[in-house]
Amino acid sequence: MNEQNSLSDEVAAWFNRRVPEGWFSAPVRTLVDKDEILVVGSLATGSDAGRAEHEAVATKFRADTKADRISIALAAEDFWQRKVSWAVEIGDVQMRFTTTSVPVMTRLRIDERLVLDTLVETGVARSRSHALAWCVRLVGQHQGDWIDRLRDAMADVERIRSEGPNV
Repeated sequence: MNEQNSLSDEVAAWFNRRVPEGWFSAPVRTLVDKDEILVVGSLATGSDAGRAEHEAVATKFRADTKADRISIALAAEDFWQRKVSWAVEIGDVQMRFTTTSVPVMTRLRIDERLVLDTLVETGVARSRSHALAWCVRLVGQHQGDWIDRLRDAMADVERIRSEGPNV
């Protein structure tokens, strides 16, 4: 297991100890990076409920739990030194609440900038920043298995380094 997965598991355990019983139908999952913790909980669903009903349940959960979620998030932000965002999943709906948007500096060559500009000019994206985020999401969706294998390979490299001689 790589360091990122270990941290995510540790953070998830922290939240699972604090989330009120009955909020979710399963333990929460977390996504963690250096800036943000995204807490994802599953809501129970009726087998015959449709997307509109799922969205209504998610919206009601968001309103009903707001004060408690803020309280838990403030404690987590103090402890983990990261912003906290929440999401719920119900059926085929995932609703994220107040996720953090973090600027990322990058250097692009002209042909790469032209790709972003084409996305903006054709209305696919509102700005170069939005276009770049769109591209990253697309790669993540279509190359997720490859990215997971890459992360696992990096974890193996870190493990092997740690087994090497101390200099």
